[in-house]
Amino acid sequence: MTEPMAPPLIYLRFSLSMNTCMNTPSPHYLTYLLAILLLLDYIACTGDHATYLPHTAGRYAKKRFRKASCPIVERLVCCLMRKGNNAGKKIQACRIVQHTLEIIYLLTDQNPVQVVVDAIINSGPREDSTRVGGAGVVRRQAVDMSPFRRVNYALYLLATGAREASFRNLKTMAECLAEELINAARGSSNSYAIKKKDEIERVSKSNR
Repeated sequence: MTEPMAPPLIYLRFSLSMNTCMNTPSPHYLTYLLAILLLLDYIACTGDHATYLPHTAGRYAKKRFRKASCPIVERLVCCLMRKGNNAGKKIQACRIVQHTLEIIYLLTDQNPVQVVVDAIINSGPREDSTRVGGAGVVRRQAVDMSPFRRVNYALYLLATGAREASFRNLKTMAECLAEELINAARGSSNSYAIKKKDEIERVSKSNR
């Protein structure tokens, strides 16, 4: 009888709190692990990317795919600097994310960066539909979404959901963003990003 296999490196790296035995992993665990393995190269939160302040001033837009090496929390900060009157206010966005991570820790008692990573993994659509054809005959065709675009789209959906929730609301932006991230990390349908992801995948499934 062989010895049970040791936990994979990715399991140790993200320190996932899964309530399952490593010897007999459940289908849910295998699906979750596969999702992380696919997105591992595009979610920069370990090693040199574990920065204290999400303001590295790197030239990530200079070359294609270079922004994949940008710390994931800094990418979330940059996604908040949208809609003209917020453009360029990175210190303000950093402060919002700092308050958001503090709220997440108080509500969940978990590592806030882990919650952000879980939210991104759960919010990225796995399939999308594109327009194919020409000469006036255009139809929709379902296509797989690359891991890089999945991370980009997840960040966009999370930031958009938080922005819309805080508009004309007594809740602050940090509170709305924390609520959106927690719901997305849990896979709850109360999350704007999860609802949009399900809608995109449902439309693409009908166009296969």
